[in-house]
Amino acid sequence: MLNRIWTAFFFVAFLAGLGRWLIGGDGDVWQELVASLFDMAKVGFEIALGLTGVMALWLGIMRVGERGGAVDLLARAFGPLFRRLFPGVPAGHAAEGAIVMNMAANMLGLDNAATPLGLKAMRELQDLNPSDDTASNDQVLFLVINTSAVTVLPVTIFTYRAQLGAADPTDVFLPLLIATFFSTLAGLIVTAAVQRLRLFEPVVLAYLGGLTALIAGTVVYFAQLPQEAMETQSTLLANLLIFSVVIVFFGLAVRRRVNLYEAFVEGAKDGFTTAVTIIPYLIAMLVAIGVLRASGALDLALDGVRWAVASAGLDTRWVDGLPTALMKPLSGSGARGLLIETMNAHGADSFAGRLASVVQGSTETTFYVLAVYFGAVKIRHTRHALGCGLAADVAGIIAAILVSYLFFG
Repeated sequence: MLNRIWTAFFFVAFLAGLGRWLIGGDGDVWQELVASLFDMAKVGFEIALGLTGVMALWLGIMRVGERGGAVDLLARAFGPLFRRLFPGVPAGHAAEGAIVMNMAANMLGLDNAATPLGLKAMRELQDLNPSDDTASNDQVLFLVINTSAVTVLPVTIFTYRAQLGAADPTDVFLPLLIATFFSTLAGLIVTAAVQRLRLFEPVVLAYLGGLTALIAGTVVYFAQLPQEAMETQSTLLANLLIFSVVIVFFGLAVRRRVNLYEAFVEGAKDGFTTAVTIIPYLIAMLVAIGVLRASGALDLALDGVRWAVASAGLDTRWVDGLPTALMKPLSGSGARGLLIETMNAHGADSFAGRLASVVQGSTETTFYVLAVYFGAVKIRHTRHALGCGLAADVAGIIAAILVSYLFFG
């Protein structure tokens, strides 16, 4: 999928360039296209290089939390909920622990831990599946929640925003948390409706009702504030929550007698390796997106959408964040490239830059997750997993747009 998208960007850019030259008489388009190749390659390298310090910092902190038992703590907190959402899993079965641990790792943004735990959960669920090649209800729900899982600490988003010059890289924290919650809730409700899963049990209602009330109360509180006060208080709350999480991580690690310094350095080394590893992928996507914009094809497509939106009497500022939204279900690296390109073109603190950041963190790469997790257990018939996952994506994107207008509009 990504190979086709990436290749198509270059061919579309070439055709758009031909159109500008042969029809519009603009011979400078070829110079602009070639210049964009070199410019975006340079930008990609500089961004990846600048990510090193921030990535090392956050992955060091995350390693301290992981060693301190933050994943175990979340697993115990949400265990009763997940046991009722997956009725086909017997109490005490290995799948139960793997599911809860995977969700906890996803909440903390621990991708390196979440993926192995997720694959283990799928294998355990497959042991309970009466069919060799058709997904069970529990497997479908597990995948849908994974494609829209709430992320409490979107470290990567903060990192990119910091590198691209955001005055406050964490100012998208609350909007992102709200959008990803609604994405997960929508995926759960749609899947439950298809599977006739009972969501009205007291324990399930207590969890979902309590979390929904908390999120709704946050939205209502900030909605009644003047714009300046909203930005000030949301920034204060976001930074307080983030630093409080860091202190909780350190406290848990101290209680377990973890060597915080060594754990931090170990995680920071992974951060350095990660930052260096993404250089070729980042350059590949930024170069492709750069020639697409330089050719005029991207702006032409967005102008068409913007015209349609304006004709309906709606505000058009959200259209600049649309490419990231459309790419995210298909390709994580593609969406990351579009996020960076949007912030680079419009500014990290622009409405488009902030919206793209919220969109990037509110949904997951649905097609990739389905391919990897189902492929690991040789499931060929995924039933309603894709439809429910995409429904969660759409809900997350709509929520991201609305909450971005609330906080940054």
